[in-house]
Amino acid sequence: MRGSARLRTLALLGAAMLAAAPAGLRAQGAPTAPAYDAVVDAGYSGTEGARVDGVAHFRSIGGAVAVAPTAARVPYVVSIHNGRYREKLLVDRPGVHFVGESREGAVLTWDATADTKGPDGQPLGTRGSWTLKVVAPDFRLEHMTVENGFDYPANYARPANDPTRIANAQALAVALGVGSDRASFRDCLLSGYQDTLFPDAGRSYFQGCTIRGNVDFIFGAGRVVFEDCDIVSLDRGVPSNNGYVTAASTPTEERYGFLFLNSRLKKATPAMAPASVFLGRPWHPSATPGIASAVVYIDCWMDDHIGGEGWTRMSSVDPSGTRIWYEPQDARFLEYGSRGPGAVAGPGRRTLSQEQAREYTVERVLGGWQPK
Repeated sequence: MRGSARLRTLALLGAAMLAAAPAGLRAQGAPTAPAYDAVVDAGYSGTEGARVDGVAHFRSIGGAVAVAPTAARVPYVVSIHNGRYREKLLVDRPGVHFVGESREGAVLTWDATADTKGPDGQPLGTRGSWTLKVVAPDFRLEHMTVENGFDYPANYARPANDPTRIANAQALAVALGVGSDRASFRDCLLSGYQDTLFPDAGRSYFQGCTIRGNVDFIFGAGRVVFEDCDIVSLDRGVPSNNGYVTAASTPTEERYGFLFLNSRLKKATPAMAPASVFLGRPWHPSATPGIASAVVYIDCWMDDHIGGEGWTRMSSVDPSGTRIWYEPQDARFLEYGSRGPGAVAGPGRRTLSQEQAREYTVERVLGGWQPK
């Protein structure tokens, strides 16, 4: 192991151990258990999984996940040093916690699209294009970046008849699939373009995060709270339509879908055309019945890329090949307390009363789970 990396690990462990110890023990200098179950360092040169100062060390995040307990009773905490980790990572063990050294410095990246071929030679499809997928409960990610590094702008700029142009440019950074529940993200950057974040199952909570994209970049059927987050729309350079923040597919029987609370809808550049981004549109995968998309913005600030229309329609093709259009007024799209240049009143922007807005609490939307 490199000397500088070893010193950094010791410093991180020592600070965390000191903070976690009871005050009396800290004063007496009593020893405590290691603060992490594993350390990941891209520059680690020792044997994978070997213990250094009592903690297993790995070069890859996947290596640390592979040895996580399959039936965890307590969190399995992985410290991730700054570095770029090029991995397509599946988390299928419960209670896995990733703690990055810094949000911009510890980066998990991959660059698959819906058209990328999988191991079987077939396209991965949207649902398979993820960088990180979680299919187990009680996952947590803090102080790091997860990105899909596909170069969407360069691909978008190619002519439609260019044989190198990728037709299906959906490229997920994070997917929460069947088996995921009580997933928590804090102080994270999730970065992509089309379909960045796919919380499609269970309950999840995002606090103090930045989520970037352009087309339907937060989509799916899960119950999700975004609190104190920056939701950043990336410019496609199209004056009339620079994309859609959400594309929820909330089941009709679910009372809640996506809740944005005390968050900020920003544009990546001042040059982005005003009124060119929609708050969302109703997604019905394969025209599946029993969907009533639910998205609510409460006390959110919106820049002028959000226009007075607010929401728009979306189509899906059913198994027979028939295209069906779904209208925003038939979905559960609502606001309360919106402010800023993009908080423009319009007939399509339905608002909650103060009494109705009180119903949308973190605890209620997350079904009693209190991530704080």
